[in-house]
Amino acid sequence: MGTVGTAINLGVVSVAVPFGAAPLAANLLGFLLSFIWCFFGHARWTFPAEEREIPVALRRFAIISLLSFAMTQAAYAVVLESTSVDYRLSLFLVIQALALAKLLASKLWAFASA
Repeated sequence: MGTVGTAINLGVVSVAVPFGAAPLAANLLGFLLSFIWCFFGHARWTFPAEEREIPVALRRFAIISLLSFAMTQAAYAVVLESTSVDYRLSLFLVIQALALAKLLASKLWAFASA
């Protein structure tokens, strides 16, 4: 799910920026669309569990995702400001740097069975 979520996020940013959106603003939109895909994908396929309460998993996944987004956005801002690396590659690298921690937090907490 994370690979597709990353592709969704990068796709949104790659389309929105040439149309005049700031990379950080485009990243917010990409994050929101990616969040929807990732939550439902993880709940259905990656970490399926019939006994899990979906509202609890959603709340926990939202907390993890918002914390991850805040760190991503901060790191992305620093990279955009301090380097000449392309905005798409910068975002990809920042997302990848945080991906394992988000996956583990999702598995061990957000989608853990009751």
